[in-house]
Amino acid sequence: MNIKKSILVRVRVAFLLVCLFACAIVYKIVQIQFMDGQKWKSISKERRIYYKPVAATRGNIFSDNGSILATSLPFYRVAIDPTVAKAEVFNSGVDSLGLLLSRFYGDKSADHYRRKIKNARHSDRQYIRLNSRQINYQEKKMMAKWPIFREGKGRGGVIFEKVEKRFKPFGILADRTIGFINEDKNGAGLEFSFNNNLAGTDGEALFERIAGGSKPIYDGTDVKPQHGYDIKTTIDINLQDVAENALYKALERTNAEYGCVIMMEVKTGEIKAIANLGKTKGGYIEDYNYAVGNQGRTEPGSTFKLASMMALFEHAPHVKLTDTIDTGNGRYRIKNTYMSDAKINGYGKITVQQVFEKSSNIGVAKLMEENFSQSQQAYVDYLHKFGLGSTLGFQMDGEARPYMKSPQDKNWYGTTLTSMAIGYETKISPLQTLALYNAVANNGVKVQPIIVKEIRKADNVIQSFSTRVLIDKICSDETLKKLKMMLEGVVTHGTAKNILSSDYKIAGKTGTARKVKDGKYVREYSTSFAGYFPADNPKYSCIVIIDSPKGVNVYGGDVAAPVFKELADKAYARDLAMHQPLQARVVPDKESLPLVKAGNFDDLSVILNKIGISNHATAGQDEEWVKVEQQRRSLNFTANPVLEGKVPDVTGMTLRDALFILGNQHLEVNVEGSGKRVQKQSVEPGTDIIKDKNITITLS
Repeated sequence: MNIKKSILVRVRVAFLLVCLFACAIVYKIVQIQFMDGQKWKSISKERRIYYKPVAATRGNIFSDNGSILATSLPFYRVAIDPTVAKAEVFNSGVDSLGLLLSRFYGDKSADHYRRKIKNARHSDRQYIRLNSRQINYQEKKMMAKWPIFREGKGRGGVIFEKVEKRFKPFGILADRTIGFINEDKNGAGLEFSFNNNLAGTDGEALFERIAGGSKPIYDGTDVKPQHGYDIKTTIDINLQDVAENALYKALERTNAEYGCVIMMEVKTGEIKAIANLGKTKGGYIEDYNYAVGNQGRTEPGSTFKLASMMALFEHAPHVKLTDTIDTGNGRYRIKNTYMSDAKINGYGKITVQQVFEKSSNIGVAKLMEENFSQSQQAYVDYLHKFGLGSTLGFQMDGEARPYMKSPQDKNWYGTTLTSMAIGYETKISPLQTLALYNAVANNGVKVQPIIVKEIRKADNVIQSFSTRVLIDKICSDETLKKLKMMLEGVVTHGTAKNILSSDYKIAGKTGTARKVKDGKYVREYSTSFAGYFPADNPKYSCIVIIDSPKGVNVYGGDVAAPVFKELADKAYARDLAMHQPLQARVVPDKESLPLVKAGNFDDLSVILNKIGISNHATAGQDEEWVKVEQQRRSLNFTANPVLEGKVPDVTGMTLRDALFILGNQHLEVNVEGSGKRVQKQSVEPGTDIIKDKNITITLS
């Protein structure tokens, strides 16, 4: 066979094979399209149609007065099924629709949107997303009036796909307390702790897979979602704002690592403010709940001395506040270690009252040795009796478990009793410390702190949380009396006398605990102040922690106590119920009128009537705040209105009234001079209030 014939045979064989392959392809197409067509169509439809969860609307989180702390706002993506509209409606409206879309989104031309919609209709595409940008509800209402869209979903084909976003109207205020929850259902704060209530129950709807995504099929089989419940917290927005600002300033001033503040109502246990700020490269943010969680569980230092003294008075009721203890030269040997006091050369011989006021470590240690050296377990038993060995059952997840040693433990040393007595070798969270102080303020009744008051569905209360008593009587009345005198003495004569107030009494205790690094105590401190006010009729208890402050004065009285004072001042100024009633004074000289320039109409009227001074208001006057003018032998009241958004006129007022009014107008107040009344103010009355504006008032 020559070469030509061989090539010809090969070509014919190859051609035959190609023909056979082509026939096989044609056969397979005929089989798929016609013989098995119905089968594949059914499979395609099954895979294209599916049920998809429809997320429920998450419930709101409210403050104590109903202000929204967190809510879900609806946003929408705009899509269209261009095959739905009738030809007349579509053709007459598509040009205008393209122009409106182009103007609204500002990214593509009107011709682009027109062609996109027309091409989709020509291709019989039943779903196209017009733009990935999300629109709000008002924009949705506007779009719903556009050509084609105005026909609605059934006749115009417009599809507004709802997307919900969590929104906090007060920004970062109480950010960590409100918390978050992610797609994996992990999170923190109230959002996480009450997720089962807030989340609701998802629904279910039928969707069809199409090119570029999926579209809903409205066939009546969808299951509507059950929206989440709302929760009402105990947080007071105004006090929360003051707490965060005061804490932030203190942290920034001392370059501290982190800090927290908790303010609680004594009788109810309702938390009115809880702030947590941690240091980052950009400043301080709410990065962790130090007030409640494990990272905030530290050796409390001298604030724990309250528990030790409570145990002492319960165990040895014969010990009096006037009994004396020799603290020596400020250095005391215990086994093979030394304990020292803050004062160089020591305090010498001082009373039990002074031991607490001056926060003498040696004085407390000696009292413990004298009364508990033979019964160390009794001391620990008292701590458990006070509830310090167990959690509070707080409503938010993540409450730290206290660490409390026992004489049976292997790490109970010869120095452990005296170390625990001054706040070392034990760990509790700030909230657990505050609960103890709150119990003293509450005449021995220890209540459970609460932060959520109600779970609601619209106006219907689904579940309410009332005050729960943890311990009916934490100690005897005689012990309480001694403790209260000591706590007040700390502020009047002791380590916190820098926060003594002439308007109301404060009771509390400072704390300065050395930090542990690499198993050794270093010269870094966790500073604190815990207490309550007004001391003679407690309304609020509060604790402030500032960790690792830098500088010269890094004791609790210098760093943490001023934050307590600032928050207490604001709370006192805005709560008239806490103010002591003004005592009426008899005017000895009937020929002269008392010096009254401005103030609260009701207060002034009551006082002047009581002492027999004629007074009257201008006709029609119904303002709460007034100016006072002398008219012969009487005083005339004229309106001094306090307008929202305007700087008020506080000249002539007492400092207390001025602070109350300016504080309610969200102004930062600086006070200069001394005296009882405001002589002048740095910002003219009636001026528009600028956010974070400072105003200086001068007293005379």
